[in-house]
Parts: sequence; structure tokens; C-alpha cells
Amino acid sequence: MTAMIRTRPCRFCATPLTRTFSDLGMSPLSNAFVKPEALDRMERFYPLHAYVCEACYLVQLEQFASPQEIFDDYAYFSSYSQSWLRHCEAYTGQMTKRFGLGSQHQVVEIASNDGYLLKYFKAAGVPVLGIEPADNVAKVAQAAGVDTLVKFFGTQTATELAASGTRADLLLGNNVLAHVPDLNDFVRGMKILLKPEGVITMEFPHLLRMIEDNQFDTIYHEHFSYLSFQTVEKVFAHHGLTMFDVEELPTHGGSIRIYAQHPETGKQAVSPRVPAMRTQEADFGLGQLETYTGFAHKVCETKQALLEFLIKAKRDNKSVVGYGAAAKGNTLLNYCGIRSDFLDYVVDNSLYKQGLYLPGTRLPIYSPEKIRETKPDYILILPWNLKKEIMDQMAYVREWGAKFVIPIPSVQVLA
Repeated sequence: MTAMIRTRPCRFCATPLTRTFSDLGMSPLSNAFVKPEALDRMERFYPLHAYVCEACYLVQLEQFASPQEIFDDYAYFSSYSQSWLRHCEAYTGQMTKRFGLGSQHQVVEIASNDGYLLKYFKAAGVPVLGIEPADNVAKVAQAAGVDTLVKFFGTQTATELAASGTRADLLLGNNVLAHVPDLNDFVRGMKILLKPEGVITMEFPHLLRMIEDNQFDTIYHEHFSYLSFQTVEKVFAHHGLTMFDVEELPTHGGSIRIYAQHPETGKQAVSPRVPAMRTQEADFGLGQLETYTGFAHKVCETKQALLEFLIKAKRDNKSVVGYGAAAKGNTLLNYCGIRSDFLDYVVDNSLYKQGLYLPGTRLPIYSPEKIRETKPDYILILPWNLKKEIMDQMAYVREWGAKFVIPIPSVQVLA
């Protein structure tokens, strides 16, 4: 008897998904940190299997956990990265100047977190509204004076806001588009909330960079989609929005910022960077299925190299700790099977994570001061996209000869 294979429909175009992009096995939710009193309880693990759609080339995960489950008591607070805050402050100045934003305009941010970005617009005298589903995070923004609506965004929320007289001159979202299980509903909602001559900007990690630099650890259940410009352009066009500009950014290991408007009422001229990005992605092979299906081999090679380094370090009686209780780090550690036999502990700047344990691996999370106390030989930087910031912050470890280990795109040991 032949076993039945269940096919899943593409999140955008509903084409059955049969092609694997990367199968990372079973993993817990990457931000489901474990409290000390729950250490003797079982965790739920879900398949971490990314597929690529043969029709639209959207790379995606199947949804196992609801957004409510993922974002309830959320542990990620954007304000803890100084380099990210500098990026957001610069963005505020750029957008204010480029689009002439002032007190008569409305800026709305979707997934506004703890007010990390909107505070800069508010300081510049531009009215702001944040939309944030995680109540505990939204409360921090509200306490800082950033007007924040605690809701998930989609057509219903957009319709309610528009009916109450709130529409956006600038509608933005940083690293949220990948987090949306119902991509069509989300983009349709942006169409509703945007003023006739308004502008949308969205930033997200670029799939091209993910493939080129082997960034498989950015695959986790909170990220439902992995996005290229060509696919996002199709999704936006399907819902009546058109791209007029795109920028490449260094954030999160290589991101892009797209600019969109209503084609019938928008006033922005199309930048030459739009056709240039289409060409760049085509030349890289993002319109060819082989580019996607060959990714899994590179993932296995990275796992083997990291484990070889850790095995040798332990056999040489060297101590290794992790820096950064990041979601990407939890993917890496769980996929590679790295637990307390290889890492002594992990540190993180966030007070909201200290005292908890990593999901799956159950490694304890301490303040960075723990490193000064224990003087490890190696520090594995899990949020490798912040390696410069972290290495500058932890420069004192060189006093006893400690070295930094960067796992992605390949294992590097830096003095």
C-alpha cells in the first residue's frame, strides 16, 4: 500500500507545496523561553520544514502555532540593540525629509514592538500610531508615550481604523511581513489603511542573501515566509499596490526595504532601482527552482563544521558559552543538537530573558557579566548579524585570550 502524502497550499497562490527548501527537523517555538518552574515539563516540538512554491517562488513554513500563541507574552524587545536603534533613527530622518512629513501627517507602524522607532517620529512632531499584537511589549511603548493599539493587523483592523478616520501617510513595517500567516489578508489591509497619496515601506531579510550566505538559522516558526523582491512585488500587485523603489540594507544579514503606493493615486516616480533589483534576482537564479532545492546541502555542511569545532574544543578541555538568546540561535542550537554538553550557558542583555532557559536546549540565560566571572575560552555569537556590536561590547574578554566564534555563513574563530 502506498502511503498518502499530505500536500499544503501556498500561502499566497494556493499552489500545492511539494518542493523542500530546507528541513531542519523538529523544533520548539524559538521565542518560547522556559521558566525555571517549568523545567520538568514537556515542550511541544513542531516540524521546521520550509517549502518553496513552484509557481510564485514564495519560501514558507506550514503554520502549526497560532499567532496568538507565538506573540502571547513575547520576549523580543527591539530597543535592546543599539545598532538597530541607530538604523531606525536614520530611517526616521530619511523618510521625514523625502516625503515632507510633519504635524499634519500620520505615521502608522505595524508590529511597532516597544515603540523603538515611532519615538523618533514623535520627537520630530509627527503624529504616530503603533499596532502591536503582544500586550506585554505594547505596554512598554504606551508607558513611553507612544500611542499603541494592541491588535493583530489585517483587513478587519485596517477597516476599523479607516472607518474611525485614521489612515496613514506613511505606513511602515520592519521585519513583520515574514511573520504573517495570512499574507493576502495582511497586504489587503495595508491597501485599505493607506491614504490615496500615501507611501508604504516594508523591511525584511532578503531571500537572496539568505541563500547566498547560508542563513538557515533565520528559519523558525515565527517566520512564516522568506521573501524575495520578485515574490513580494507579485503579492502587492495582486492586492492593488505597486512598487516604486527598493533599497538594499545591511541589517539582519542583508535586508531590503521596499516602497509601495496606490497605482491609481500615488505620486512617486518609479526608481531605476526597481528594474535593477529584478535583474539582480533573475541573474542570481531566484526564478529557477534549482536555486532553492540546492540550499539544503549547504545547511548540512554548516551543521557538520560547527559540531566538529565544538567537539574538538571540548576534547581540548576548552569552555564555550553562547552570546545572545536570539530566535535564530535557538534554531541553530536545536537543529545541530547543541546542549549543555557543548555550551555551558548563554548570556543576553535583555532583562526579560535573563533567568529563563532556551527552548529545547534548556540552556540557562544569564547577564553578560557572567562571562567576566567564568572567563570562557570561546564565545559563540548566536545573533551573528550583530557580531561587530557584540565584539566591541565584549572586547574585554581578550584580557584572558578568549575568542569569538561566528557560525554563519561558515564557522569562523576571531580573536
